[in-house]
Amino acid sequence: MTKPLIIGIAGGTGSGKTTLAHLILQRVGADKIGHIMHDSYYNNNTHLSLEERRLVDFDHPDALENDLLIKHLMQLRAGKPAEIPVYDYTVHLRTGQTETMPPYPVIIVEGILIFSDHQLAKQLDIKVFVDTADDLRFIRRLKRDIEERGRTMESVINQYLNTVRPGHHVFVQPSIKQADVVIREGGRNAVAIEMIEARIRQHLASYN
Repeated sequence: MTKPLIIGIAGGTGSGKTTLAHLILQRVGADKIGHIMHDSYYNNNTHLSLEERRLVDFDHPDALENDLLIKHLMQLRAGKPAEIPVYDYTVHLRTGQTETMPPYPVIIVEGILIFSDHQLAKQLDIKVFVDTADDLRFIRRLKRDIEERGRTMESVINQYLNTVRPGHHVFVQPSIKQADVVIREGGRNAVAIEMIEARIRQHLASYN
């Protein structure tokens, strides 16, 4: 049996990773592609209070349970389903529920730090880095966290200055060296999207 094609999409917060992933899903078909968010694998810090969890550096590789994600990718590659954790950003905990992901022909893994862990990066057949200007990324993150994650403007700005921005320069941006493809402007780069789509369709043509 042909093994699934696993594509990693990395880049800074607000770079356009999710937009790119959704465009690929729309163009190829969501019935053929599984989409995994690295954020789902944030450590489940149940031993910490809510105030303590808010102080966790979520932009550091140690904040994520990469061993579990690697295990799930190996299951999917072996043709077995995986139980993906469901994470609640408002309380910084997993909900206790999971979503079953079947072994799709193509798996997209998306996250800012997926190239920073050597063992995780080895699981990715194609590594795509979305490179976007810092100011645009910050504006996108501010809008998203307020509208979708119930955050205040002050908390988003403080987190950005204290952990997001430093973490980006120490861990995220240097991981661009691991990329096979670097995309400027994310979902607006039609040529790059067409190239990725062509590679996926090539894989699907041989999948059985």
